[in-house]
Amino acid sequence: MTAWTSDDLNRIATADELEMAPLRRNGTLRRPLPIWVVRDGDDLYVRSFRGADGGWWRTARASHEGHIRSGGVDKDVTFVEVQDAEINDRIDTAYRTKYGRFGGAYVDPMVAARSTTLRLIPR
Repeated sequence: MTAWTSDDLNRIATADELEMAPLRRNGTLRRPLPIWVVRDGDDLYVRSFRGADGGWWRTARASHEGHIRSGGVDKDVTFVEVQDAEINDRIDTAYRTKYGRFGGAYVDPMVAARSTTLRLIPR
């Protein structure tokens, strides 16, 4: 697996949104959807605002592959499910810190969606 460059991490982490296009079973990408992205150390994470009912998340979970675009970075990625409670605690904090200005109506569902946390790994 490759790692994010420092420049890629900074550009994506400072952008408000990331365009997510998971790979479908038939090998095509879903239409890109804007979602929130947070950074923890040298890793990037996303969650589904709609929880496990989110269509993009179900597709990403099934294929574990997709494409992202954010902050001028355009990459194919692998999605890795995150179950670790300590990592998820840090991701909760990252969402509250980065997106708190949007208020609880938007941030609280992201914090509640811990079970949908996916780490993005560049390919």
